[in-house]
Amino acid sequence: MSRKRIRLRTLTSEEETEIRRLVASRKESIRLVQRARIIAAMLDDPELTASQASLQAGFGSEVMGPFWVQRFNAEGLPGLQDRRRRGRKPTHAPEVRSALISLALQKPRSLGYPFELWTLERLQTAFQERQGVHLSDSTIWTWMDEEGFQWKRQQSWFHDAEQHDPEFVEKRGPSSGPTPLRRPECG
Repeated sequence: MSRKRIRLRTLTSEEETEIRRLVASRKESIRLVQRARIIAAMLDDPELTASQASLQAGFGSEVMGPFWVQRFNAEGLPGLQDRRRRGRKPTHAPEVRSALISLALQKPRSLGYPFELWTLERLQTAFQERQGVHLSDSTIWTWMDEEGFQWKRQQSWFHDAEQHDPEFVEKRGPSSGPTPLRRPECG
């Protein structure tokens, strides 16, 4: 029993232009570019089957070609986009994330804490005290990163002191020079 051959529908000039743009794109996701390659291959060679176009586009399976052609025929360009997938429901409500970001934006001293800057541990502890919710280190890191926050490294004032204080050498006073070596006593 042979399968029915899937034909590519006639494209509008706008659709064809967009398919060509996607195929040449270096900024779009590779998945979208590969799907557009299937359509472009079938445009360039009307005798090409969807399965053959799939292999030409770089898919490792012939099955993907008919799937994407059918979806494109039914939905047009939006049909080539990724669809939202099911997954694990978020552990925390959006309000929890919002409260953490709000806390991170405030200066710790203004909230009565005896320090100037947040560290991961300080933020985690303060949030648990204030909201009663424990957030894992990785959750805080992820949320802060997604919001564009960057943790700063602490600087040591013991290294490169001259860089921080141009008068460091004068303030330090004269150096006593190198420590003389002691000779072992024989005896």
